[in-house]
Amino acid sequence: MQLYLPIAEMSVNVLLILGMGGLVGFLSGLFGVGGGFLMTPLLIFVGVPPTVAVGTQANQLVGASVSGVLANLKRGGVDFKMGGVLVAGGLVGSVIGVWLFSVAKQFGQIDFVISVTYVVMLGSVGALMLNESLRAILKRRKDNSAQGKLHQHTWLHGLPLKMRFPKSRLYISALAPLGLGLMAGILVAIMGVGGGFFMVPAMIYVLGMPTSAVPGTSLFQIIFVTAATTLLHAVATQTVDVMLALLLLIGGVVGAQFGGRIGGRLRGEQMRFALAVIVLLVCLKLFADLIITPDDLYSLSLPGAK
Repeated sequence: MQLYLPIAEMSVNVLLILGMGGLVGFLSGLFGVGGGFLMTPLLIFVGVPPTVAVGTQANQLVGASVSGVLANLKRGGVDFKMGGVLVAGGLVGSVIGVWLFSVAKQFGQIDFVISVTYVVMLGSVGALMLNESLRAILKRRKDNSAQGKLHQHTWLHGLPLKMRFPKSRLYISALAPLGLGLMAGILVAIMGVGGGFFMVPAMIYVLGMPTSAVPGTSLFQIIFVTAATTLLHAVATQTVDVMLALLLLIGGVVGAQFGGRIGGRLRGEQMRFALAVIVLLVCLKLFADLIITPDDLYSLSLPGAK
């Protein structure tokens, strides 16, 4: 069944979009990521313009993240105090990110900026996460009793404005989660992602949060940051397609419930390994699209045409 998307100016298969939303929602609940790092490329792969993919799917992340938080809340996996600090930084970052998005769009380079940003960020984070998770898995096999620390004390832990986060058993500077939230907000606006692929490893290795509290807390901050970003994109860039967002939202909410249930059964290093593999596969696909010669080398357009 085909449905016409007014903002994207194209028709899409309803079942395909619902299935994509369900898949990304499942990953949201499973890993604690918004799933945007996968959804935006998937939408681009099926022909949706990159600007519309970024602006619209940020809205889908809201529904999927709410569903994922509820699933994680049942097993006590949400640190609301930490999430609040992350949200504060994320809201500021989303404003900065939407402004940068608008500037790149005015210069006609936004599609290239989106693709390159994806390749750099996904490649870096995916490689680091894969390396660490493999080492953790091998270490566990050698010595099941070994429980090494997931993080080390760095200069970040010496920053002022320290706060206690009882749920995560942390006493650290509020500037660290504020900074992470700021970066996540910028990524949400430019890449159409929840920032989870960046936030999840950062919350574990930089902030030192226990793995069990990371997915739910990450999704909690994603709810508010992506909601704000969607509104900003709708007003500033007019790239939010309501029909497409609704289909993605329905599939995402259902998928997140199943992902949240399964996520509680996996070990931390197993979750990080699986997420790293998915991130790198998406990165390789986007990189290939950047370097492979397109079928149509030239295109004609009228001055002022979109």
